[in-house]
Amino acid sequence: MKQWAKKSKGKSPGQHPWTLENMKHVGWCMKKGISIALQPRGADWELEITIGKSINVDPKVYDGKTGTEQMYKYYKYYYDKHNKQ
Repeated sequence: MKQWAKKSKGKSPGQHPWTLENMKHVGWCMKKGISIALQPRGADWELEITIGKSINVDPKVYDGKTGTEQMYKYYKYYYDKHNKQ
């Protein structure tokens, strides 16, 4: 008889729709070593921005939906800033 591990009950910011344009920005940033993570902070959420070995935390706190929206805005910002054609 197999024993199954209990499913962990982590905190979730909820679901937020993304666009193909969002994924273009995210993919480009990831390839360049830029990542943005939405992390729990008590009852709220914070954004951690990693560029290479440098890690910065956005001083604002967000609810799940607003934090996810801001994450995509940051990805677009870094895409636009560094992707000069």
